[in-house]
Amino acid sequence: MDFKDYYKVLGLEPGADDKAVKTAYRKLARKYHPDVSKEADAENKFKDVAEAYEVLKSAEKRAEYDELRKYAEQGRPFEPPPGWQPQGRAGFSEGSRAGSEYSEFFESLFGGAGRFQDAGRTRARRGQDVEMALPLLLEETLSDDTKTIAFQLPQYSADGQPLPAISKTLNVRIPPGVGNGERIRLKGQGAPGVGGGASGDLYLLIHFVPHPLFDVEGHNLVLTVPLAPWEAALGSQVTLPTLSGKINLRIPANTQAGQRLRIKGKGLRNKAGESGDLYALFKIVIPAQTDEPVRALWAQLAEQAAFNPRAQWSQ
Repeated sequence: MDFKDYYKVLGLEPGADDKAVKTAYRKLARKYHPDVSKEADAENKFKDVAEAYEVLKSAEKRAEYDELRKYAEQGRPFEPPPGWQPQGRAGFSEGSRAGSEYSEFFESLFGGAGRFQDAGRTRARRGQDVEMALPLLLEETLSDDTKTIAFQLPQYSADGQPLPAISKTLNVRIPPGVGNGERIRLKGQGAPGVGGGASGDLYLLIHFVPHPLFDVEGHNLVLTVPLAPWEAALGSQVTLPTLSGKINLRIPANTQAGQRLRIKGKGLRNKAGESGDLYALFKIVIPAQTDEPVRALWAQLAEQAAFNPRAQWSQ
């Protein structure tokens, strides 16, 4: 079994803080998401990134991983040190996180699916519940189309011995108003029971793939809109992207940096099927380079405007 360097997967140094871990994950999750990425082997890279984030975002798992990392040697199969046991199996309940979602390395260290033992007797037992991550693009939350998911289910013999996993494919309709971090239960779609017992349930853990333009605030969206100084001062009309197409927005004169303008009904859906709002957050930007005639105009404006943006400091 090869050791997986989760820091390297996210492009981080071992001492990276939680904010750096989250930032790196958001960037790479968007880059390798199978629905949008054109990178070679994007799906496997996406899974590697998600697995690395699963470990490094948790203080408990990260501490255990850092301890094991001391024993890893490049180019050699990895074996935990003698007598090593994870603390509490890293927080996974029995049957959660199907093995197909994580690598052999992860499962051997942080897994811990249980076995059924009953003193040689076989009785009906309900199958394990299984949880899997379901990444969603923001655009997908507005669609009524189904989403195809493929996964594997663990199964065990009557005496608790693991059997080959079952591959399964489902077409899932995402309910309106689903939120980031929400769990969707699919009854009876989990692991098969033992001895005629009922199948467990499948839980889909929703997480929104970071969007390059929009930030999410509940069911509202925030779009940072860059404005040239003259657009902010004189007013203008700009074309804005939304999740459902482009719109024209009139910018009032004397718009200030940090000011928000509400565009009704262009956010995400809520449970009632209604849409949240889109907020345009204005940011004043100036040209990166200017020539002498333009600089002269700026100087003329500064002289004639006689404006001190820091006048309140003296009050």
